[in-house]
Amino acid sequence: MILLSCGFASAQIIHDSILELQQVEILNINNKAVVPVQELKGEQLEALNSHSVADAVRFFAGVQIKDYGGVGGFKTIDVRGMGTQHVGVFYDGIQLGNAQNGIVDLGKFSLDDMEVISLYNGQKSNIFQAAKDYASASAIYLQTKTPIFKDKKRTNAVLRYKLGSIQLINPSTRIEQKISDQLSAVLSAEYIKSDGEYKFRYQRKNLDGSIAYDTIATRKDGEIEAKRLELGLFGKGNESNWNLKGYLYDSDRGIPAAIVRGRFDGRGQTLVDKNYFIQGKYEKHFRNFQSKINAKFAYDFTHYTDTVSTVKNENKYIQREVYVSWANLYSINHNWDVNLATDYQFNNLDADLRNFSFPTRHTNLIAFASTYRLARLSLQGSLLGTFVKESVEMNTSAPDKNVWTPTIIANIQPFSSQDFSIRAFYKRIFRMPTFNDLYYTNIGYSNLRPEYATQYNVGFTYSKSSNNFFKNFEIQADAYYNEVTDKIVASPTGSVFRFTMMNLNKVKINGLDIKIRSTFQFGEVKFFPMVNYGYLEALDYSNPNKSYYKNQIPYTPKHSGSFVLGVSYGTWNFNYSFIYVGERYNVHQDNIKINRLNPWFTNDLGMHKEFKISQNSVKVSFELNNILNQQYDVILNYPMPGRQFKLILSANL
Repeated sequence: MILLSCGFASAQIIHDSILELQQVEILNINNKAVVPVQELKGEQLEALNSHSVADAVRFFAGVQIKDYGGVGGFKTIDVRGMGTQHVGVFYDGIQLGNAQNGIVDLGKFSLDDMEVISLYNGQKSNIFQAAKDYASASAIYLQTKTPIFKDKKRTNAVLRYKLGSIQLINPSTRIEQKISDQLSAVLSAEYIKSDGEYKFRYQRKNLDGSIAYDTIATRKDGEIEAKRLELGLFGKGNESNWNLKGYLYDSDRGIPAAIVRGRFDGRGQTLVDKNYFIQGKYEKHFRNFQSKINAKFAYDFTHYTDTVSTVKNENKYIQREVYVSWANLYSINHNWDVNLATDYQFNNLDADLRNFSFPTRHTNLIAFASTYRLARLSLQGSLLGTFVKESVEMNTSAPDKNVWTPTIIANIQPFSSQDFSIRAFYKRIFRMPTFNDLYYTNIGYSNLRPEYATQYNVGFTYSKSSNNFFKNFEIQADAYYNEVTDKIVASPTGSVFRFTMMNLNKVKINGLDIKIRSTFQFGEVKFFPMVNYGYLEALDYSNPNKSYYKNQIPYTPKHSGSFVLGVSYGTWNFNYSFIYVGERYNVHQDNIKINRLNPWFTNDLGMHKEFKISQNSVKVSFELNNILNQQYDVILNYPMPGRQFKLILSANL
């Protein structure tokens, strides 16, 4: 299925999907902040060292992974059913952009370099941030490792090699070098290759339950070959710090097609991505004042090819982005902080399409924010101004946009004990239509309105620690209501091969997230259980005259949940995970049996052992995914892999 980044070349609507959990030890939630944050860091990430960032964020409550096909996996996230474009993804404090389609592929970011992965609903507690940090309904923050040198070491090196049952080879390395007490450098590189082929069972039933079709075939067009290279400099001075990073990602992958009409052969669709960016940050601290400057330049090249289908297609796209931000925090007193941030961003898009518009976008943002803390009450408010101006070389440009959006957040501890806290927030936010939405030839519509989202959330956290059998226990629950208006969708224009972008949908979302986690110990054996449950009702309120009015939107399960158990004994670690995804519907039509997809679940096991060799350490890890070999479709006619394994060898030198 062709990606949106290919510019709707196959005129297909791409649906959401949810992937299975992998193993993890425990999830940390910081309930002392105004906005609670879910985090994976340190040893928690070490338990996931065989996976990408996309695999790790599955462990956050309220998150759905969206898979666009292929073992190399174009993967994005959707938080609380609001859509991928409402999730901001930040890499070392600077947002990863994609003005063409608003989608960020988390599958290409390795866990090898990650120090902390954080998820915020609403926005961060720390108001000392750029204006773009306020501009999303939710945000994922990827913080890479800062070099640390112990025992007078000047060089740290990590070597990893991963092998998988789907003909996977994946070597990687990370080298850290101390240049001086104030300056260090990092090099990180990774290579991944797989033919992406795996056996699957394809079965379809008639409405009366009888078998209509049942066969075993091999999945094609899932091959990938990708290279990643990162170079970084880290410096510090008198009450200041800075970093500079260069990033390169080069991939050539296949695009698996839907299995329809008994056709299992390859279709010959490929996608080449070349992504480059360089970014930097400088931060200076004074007595009651802090200032921070961020800057970035990004260049993205995409080449889509289809030489097998009846309608031949080949397109190339080039995106450029320039971004600069200045944030300033002033502490009025010990309890009261204010922040003023202003950003500028430039985007343009070139494509070899006939009658293409060649759009350019200038975005200015300004954010005012304040936080006030009393003994048991914390309040935070912000106001974001967004000013967008666009121009095109051909056709009609979108009108200018000038929008102000507020946020109000409160957190209270009703009792003297800090074990229990209650929180609530309101946020109004919007997303601009992407370049594809506005200008893609014969599909885009330049007069699209922005897509607005309104969020309400109320929740509580209770946590307790002790030195007894139970080391800690925590439960967190959040009820939320979201409303998305002027939702941007692809709508047929009279031909099944022709679509146009329109503001059609209105979606009302009610949900509940419950997270329970604990740590307990028998002798030298530690246990880390974690349970998540999510209820999500996302109903289409677009048109009362439609038969599917107030029906659940496609690929949104009402019920989902997971159980994860980590066990640690000395240098041995074991992990088990289970995920359940309830029934959902595959099309934007009536919620009837013929459109329903059955629930599915998977079980995964993992273990690793660490060995000490002189001053170095070697770790051997083994994983078995989908141990019951369940055959299932996350998206209809896109079969997922059955049982598979992975072996990982790593050395810290």
